[in-house]
Amino acid sequence: MMKRAVALGLVLLLAGAGAAAADSGKRMIVGGTLASATEAPWAVAITNTDASRASKRWCSGVLVAPNKVLTAAHCAARATSSYGVIQGRADLNDREVGQFSKVTALWVHPAYSGTTNHNDFAVLTLAKPMTGVPVMPLETSAKADRKGAVPVVYGWGDTHETGPEDTLQKLAVPDLGDSTCLGIKGYRENGYSAAANVCAGYLDGRADACQGDSGGPLVLNGRLLALVSWGNGCAQAGYAGVYAEVAPAAKTLMDQVR
Repeated sequence: MMKRAVALGLVLLLAGAGAAAADSGKRMIVGGTLASATEAPWAVAITNTDASRASKRWCSGVLVAPNKVLTAAHCAARATSSYGVIQGRADLNDREVGQFSKVTALWVHPAYSGTTNHNDFAVLTLAKPMTGVPVMPLETSAKADRKGAVPVVYGWGDTHETGPEDTLQKLAVPDLGDSTCLGIKGYRENGYSAAANVCAGYLDGRADACQGDSGGPLVLNGRLLALVSWGNGCAQAGYAGVYAEVAPAAKTLMDQVR
């Protein structure tokens, strides 16, 4: 099992109960389609000076206030000053479009566990607010996580060569219901919780979020249902994607983004 963040050129596999950091190989949202910055203006790419890629792509995230970005806690293990946020740039190599801001503060959910992966949330405070950009409202109802719903995930992560590098992708992923992920022994042992996660994707392995998509938004009915968190590789048959569900943590998160 792997967390879906970018690491420095290696894959750290689980040793016991914790999901691990991911590789920086040539993959993005697997099986997705290109998305424009116009259709998803609240989707942001998170960069880090430690990243080995020329684009410095590290994780994905979502603008939840003009100066606040919500992403995965496991993306937030570096020094605050090493992070940057790009908005409005679907192709990260196109430096002529979009806006960039450095990060001045980094908050990690106090109940985040690197062992169970619960509360996989972090908030980045921007030095320069992204003015004139729509923000994504948080889902506050746990009932939104329901089997049969089809939310859409966005991110700049790896593609398994199903799409161009460092380019915003989107993918509709069916909500499979908590019982599906709880029925996967490895997921159950590594902390999947109906109270903390959304189980979504394709068990036939056709498509999935991947490394570099960590912290990217899973959107349903115009609200932030969850964030990309972890899974067993990318688009592996028999394994869904695991997302950090927003509603159970919404009150704590809203206190940070006001």
